[in-house]
Amino acid sequence: MPVDFKKTCAPLNTQTWDMVKLSEKTGNVYETVNIITKRANQISIEMKDELSKKLAEFASYTDNLEEVFENREQIEISRYYERLPKPVAIATQEYVEDKIYVRRPEVENQKRY
Repeated sequence: MPVDFKKTCAPLNTQTWDMVKLSEKTGNVYETVNIITKRANQISIEMKDELSKKLAEFASYTDNLEEVFENREQIEISRYYERLPKPVAIATQEYVEDKIYVRRPEVENQKRY
């Protein structure tokens, strides 16, 4: 599921979460951490791909050193992505807001007798 990084209400700085309270949905702290970690990895990959695509637009295949050091647009794009909430913060916020779908094949298989 694509993430709109501009519309997320995830905190920009580090926030401490009560893992026992956070894991009430699953009943297992380790499962909760696993779910958030997998989603954070997906978000991280998505952010890196988007950043790479935007920076590739400015790619110059000439050897002019002045252009390389003075490309303000690339610097601004990079700074924008640095100021975004971290993938773990976004994933945790999505988990709290029930925006993460978790598929559990082992549970589905057990229900099919």
